[in-house]
Amino acid sequence: SGEITYKLEPRRLPEFYIFSNDFRVHRIGPWNGIGFSGIPEDQKSSYIVFNFTENSEEVAYTFLMTNNSIYSRLIITSEGYLQRQMWTPSTKIWQVFWSSPVSLQCDPYRICGPYAYCGENTSPMCNCIQGFDPKNRQQWDLRSHASGCIRRTRLSCRGDGFTRMKNMKLPDTKMATVDRSIGVKECEKRCLSDCNCTA
Repeated sequence: SGEITYKLEPRRLPEFYIFSNDFRVHRIGPWNGIGFSGIPEDQKSSYIVFNFTENSEEVAYTFLMTNNSIYSRLIITSEGYLQRQMWTPSTKIWQVFWSSPVSLQCDPYRICGPYAYCGENTSPMCNCIQGFDPKNRQQWDLRSHASGCIRRTRLSCRGDGFTRMKNMKLPDTKMATVDRSIGVKECEKRCLSDCNCTA
């Protein structure tokens, strides 16, 4: 234990969070069935096999090296970075395979607030998603984006739909309802029949 910790939050869709003195400062992205969505680099290694166990008695994330001459470790640095490091026998040093957060600009927890996204190459860096406006225009114009965005118009429950957004980290799922027994189409159907759905 220390000032910087990381925790696997098992509720809803399991997700890693990094804390500084009990305050969430970063989230990795939820488990998507293959890996954690905020760490795509982990899925690119042929030397690591991941195991994610989730049942009524436990939630566990483990990895196994497929080559006994290669070593890997998952660490949290004193600066608050979660890193996968690989041992390089020729140089006898630990090399950083990936590090998270990647962006100090866009990765801090809830930097843009609800219904907004961060674009490193946009000005301002926080943007409301399509159909939304800044909740507090004055704060937004002063580059304080934590209050996020609100809908321009209320849901009508007729003609509403979904917009595909690419290159986005999946939303925070700590308040989500998760039903693993249904697919995407059934999820869309249920959401469209519920005027309070925010999927």
